[in-house]
Amino acid sequence: MKIIENIEALRSTLKNEENIAFVPTMGNLHEGHLSLIRIAKKHADFVVVSIFVNPLQFLPSEDFNQYPRSFNSDCNMLRNLDVDLVFAPNDKILFPVPQEILVLLPPVANKYEGEFRQGFFCGVATIVLKLFNIIQPDIAIFGKKDYQQLHIIRLMVQQFNFAIKILDGEIVRATDGLALSSRNQYLNNAQRLEACNLYQALQSIVNEVKNGHSNFSFLEKKATDKLSERDWKVDYISILDKRTLLPAQANDRELVILAAAQIGKTRLIDNIEFINEHY
Repeated sequence: MKIIENIEALRSTLKNEENIAFVPTMGNLHEGHLSLIRIAKKHADFVVVSIFVNPLQFLPSEDFNQYPRSFNSDCNMLRNLDVDLVFAPNDKILFPVPQEILVLLPPVANKYEGEFRQGFFCGVATIVLKLFNIIQPDIAIFGKKDYQQLHIIRLMVQQFNFAIKILDGEIVRATDGLALSSRNQYLNNAQRLEACNLYQALQSIVNEVKNGHSNFSFLEKKATDKLSERDWKVDYISILDKRTLLPAQANDRELVILAAAQIGKTRLIDNIEFINEHY
């Protein structure tokens, strides 16, 4: 496995490679990331993983400096999966001058996660665009845990005419249902036990819709209130049309519930896709 830090060496290494798959990460890898890399290896001959904590997607109040960094252990995991190349640039490599040109995104980027983390998706899309340009992969893999991000990346690839196939990976969960995340390590023992209730709240909505309940705003509020009673700070629980991420109507068939909520000082996101059998 090669570890490369600069763009010139990366391009030189990749110039003779064909069928390249790319998995972008911010490091601090867990089984969720590794599942995406396994998908990459099934679909490509050469796998590139980037490790870069992107400052563009952190708000001034967020945890950029505290974001967990574990480069050596990350590389050991990647070696065990026979990853071909790790691209690990520093800020000066990717931002030799201040990044004044940013990606302008559609209105969906300002809703849900974008409402509570203004500028977040602009920062994500800009760094992904830079990495796509540098690596020029044939395939890129993103996890469904960041569902709105995946939706926006698909739109960007389509509308900028990238010849990149976007694949997705299912959410990897702990045995109690909690979606794996680098931020889970911020939870203390009591909060970790409580954290599974976010997923359970979403699963309750799925069950109610499957039982014929079609008042989606009522179900959103009911789930929000239940979590609030357990001392969660809920940013949003939204039942959406899976294809557009617009608020779902009773006759929409393919749905997704997006949610973000904070327990203690740790903010968690989650989602569930499901079929509305009563559409």
